[in-house]
Amino acid sequence: MALEFRQQLRLTQQLVMTPQLQQAIKLLQLSRMELVDLVREEMLENPVLEDQADGPADSKEDTDKVPSIDGQGQAKADPNAGERSTKEVPADSKTTSDIDWETYLESYTMSPAVPSMRQQDDDLPSLESTLTSESSLTEHLMWQLKLSGFCEEEEAVATLIIGNLDPAGYFREPSIEEVADLAGVPVHLAVSVLEAIHRFDPVGVAARDLSECLLVQARRIGADDDVLVAMVTRHLHNLENKNYQAIAKDLKEPLEEIYEAAKVITSLDPKPGRQYSLDEVRYITPDVYVYKLGDKFFVVPNDDGLPKLRISNFYKSALSGGEATTREYVQTKLRSAQWLIRSIQQRQRTIIRVTESIVKFQRDFFERGIGFLRPMVLRDVAEDIGMHESTISRVTTNKYVSTPQGIFELKFFFNSAIGRSNGDEIASESVKNKIRELVSGEEPRKPFSDQAITKLLKEQGIEIARRTVAKYREQLGILSSSKRKQVF
Repeated sequence: MALEFRQQLRLTQQLVMTPQLQQAIKLLQLSRMELVDLVREEMLENPVLEDQADGPADSKEDTDKVPSIDGQGQAKADPNAGERSTKEVPADSKTTSDIDWETYLESYTMSPAVPSMRQQDDDLPSLESTLTSESSLTEHLMWQLKLSGFCEEEEAVATLIIGNLDPAGYFREPSIEEVADLAGVPVHLAVSVLEAIHRFDPVGVAARDLSECLLVQARRIGADDDVLVAMVTRHLHNLENKNYQAIAKDLKEPLEEIYEAAKVITSLDPKPGRQYSLDEVRYITPDVYVYKLGDKFFVVPNDDGLPKLRISNFYKSALSGGEATTREYVQTKLRSAQWLIRSIQQRQRTIIRVTESIVKFQRDFFERGIGFLRPMVLRDVAEDIGMHESTISRVTTNKYVSTPQGIFELKFFFNSAIGRSNGDEIASESVKNKIRELVSGEEPRKPFSDQAITKLLKEQGIEIARRTVAKYREQLGILSSSKRKQVF
């Protein structure tokens, strides 16, 4: 058997993830805040990039028409879009030496993907809705600590306690004995400091468990009678399940007394630190706005707060002079800046196209509200604008749109279908909204069970199983009927 060498030509197709493509995909799935952070980080690392706001722009680029949706929900095409897209084809196939950087730098800046329609003051969010920073629980307590008049040892103990609180305001670990050991003070002194912090605002903070938290608040308002103390220390599980008869039987007290004590307990705050928890506060900045003018909807990008990148004038002279290593360094940074700017522009254009398609499919929602949200899947938009479903998924994740009906995540508009008795379909989000409306309008002493909600929905022509109602109710954060029932 002889060995021989042969040369063969074989033509194959292979998907190559170029650095540009990887960057474009990465930017596409970032939220707005993450994008702003990334751009600012790139501006620090790449000296070629600068913000147009830092100085006058070199040139004013041509403006496009604001994309609009006509009366029938169809997106109006820009007659010059094809010409512009031809001009914006990346010259990635060229080598570095083929790129005319000087001509490119004369005019290239990162303008918005489409020009923003100037918003009136009445259209802008209120000052309160733009708040981006609040005092944390630790800051709020440390401020009070400085005014408490503690001695140095007590302040050391208090600092250790405050620094170990969880987001709900509880002091669960380390133990107070361990804190005393760390601070080098007697345990009784550490306990007295802990009790003093309990009386800080919010009252009940730094409690070690729920019972202690509620008792501290009850003492503060003078409601810590024997019945209430016994209920808090021995019957929290019965209070949660509203089993007042069992409490009355065990404490040998009239049911009316139990009801009165339960009213006081339910008025207390079981998580005193919650109002200062930054983890439970989310500030949303829309990526796009949808406005209705006449019978048309306009999709407008939100460029506020996003740096408008351009190439720094300072580095233009470095291309025509200087050493070869200097020119090579500048060209590398220029290429990186070009890729970033184009990736951001492509991201903005894609978000706008997806939003336009959503407006076209969900026009009834934008005009009439959540009850008219129609079933829709990613494939509907993907086929409409000629993109892959995975791209639509990335675009709609952590991207928000401000609409006449409120602010929603783009993913909100994609819903499974629930059948109607007349053969039509309704979006699952619309069904959830109907469940919310039914619960909000129920008699507090006779709340609707899941089976009753199922029957009421069926009367409205919505065919849905009881277990589906229970699932949607839990997703909405609505308690079961037994826990919603008010007995006093």
